[in-house]
Amino acid sequence: MSLVFGERTRRLACEFVRTVLDSEEISVISQSHESFEGGLALYERRPDKKYSLTDCITLNVMRREGIAEILTNDHHFAQEGFHRLMSRREVARDE
Repeated sequence: MSLVFGERTRRLACEFVRTVLDSEEISVISQSHESFEGGLALYERRPDKKYSLTDCITLNVMRREGIAEILTNDHHFAQEGFHRLMSRREVARDE
């Protein structure tokens, strides 16, 4: 049963990613050495926060690109002044 579920989940995930990559309305920003270094610097400057390195890279890219909103329930983005389009309360309500 779990093998079938795993295969279905993988197929759906791949279809979703392909849809995003093919969309003209969504920009996929490639990771670069510079963005990695910037994220690492933020990660080092914020030992008081439980930010992941991925969060820090994303935060820097969002600032650089002038992006103010993010579809996430991760409160770290709100702590940095971004507007979350989803909250944990909304996710819990949908379950």
